[in-house]
Amino acid sequence: MTTRPVVVGVDGSEESLRAVEWAAREADRHGAALRIVSAPAMPPRMWASSPAPAGVAKVLGDVPRRALGEAIARAGEVAPDLLVDTDLLTGPPALMVTGSGCGALLLVVGARGAGGFAAMLLGSVSRYAAMHASCPVVVVREETGAVHREVVAGIRDPYEVNATLAFAFEEAALRGATLAAVHAWHWSPAPFGGPGGRETKAHQADLAKVSADALRNLAETVRAWREKYPDVPVREDIVHGHPARVLASYTARADLVVIGRRGGHDSGPAIGAVQHGVLNHAHGPVAIVPARS
Repeated sequence: MTTRPVVVGVDGSEESLRAVEWAAREADRHGAALRIVSAPAMPPRMWASSPAPAGVAKVLGDVPRRALGEAIARAGEVAPDLLVDTDLLTGPPALMVTGSGCGALLLVVGARGAGGFAAMLLGSVSRYAAMHASCPVVVVREETGAVHREVVAGIRDPYEVNATLAFAFEEAALRGATLAAVHAWHWSPAPFGGPGGRETKAHQADLAKVSADALRNLAETVRAWREKYPDVPVREDIVHGHPARVLASYTARADLVVIGRRGGHDSGPAIGAVQHGVLNHAHGPVAIVPARS
């Protein structure tokens, strides 16, 4: 049981309602309350004239109330006994939703919100939250409710994974799932020399050595967490390929893919190309976990 809530941002879109379903299940697992927030998009000039929530509701009519009501109903369908509260936020949606995660167990958002085009990838609110939130952020895409019994932790630098592994192992323990620690590495194609040449054979030997070294380092990185969570089955995967493509592929067969974010929430945009690539091409929920300061 935790006193920190799971927070989810909604705007009435179907994507945000799927995020509510995911957040409700997650809050139920943790024994946490669910806080549903909405920050309706308005032209900047309106914020000055209608700064209070009552003013927002007046300008937008029943839209915010309807979005929150639909979200409460959706949460109740998946977790009937969950404690739920709501908050209508005033200000730019990306800033307000991201700020609502302060002190939260985690912040949950849909990949795209109301008015988003299917051809566009990650929405502005989701992107900003993933870059700046002080708590872990889960971006939900194509939530189906299917259970795979696997949580994936993407491991890049073994010296910067404590927060990522702590989050991933706890999720795996709560779900009764296997924890797959994945390290993907990308190297240049084979050098000149042609198939069967000595250069190609040497290159293949180098690839094998790099893979073996990476597996040994990954096993050592995960060892302490295996000891802390002895009931969580663990698998270590070393994959030769671009990290963003590799981890995005895991999202199709995992309950959750967890990747880290360098820097604190006050150090500016700290999300890199790998995180953006995974979020843009994910088929399921992805958690972005800020490094511990």
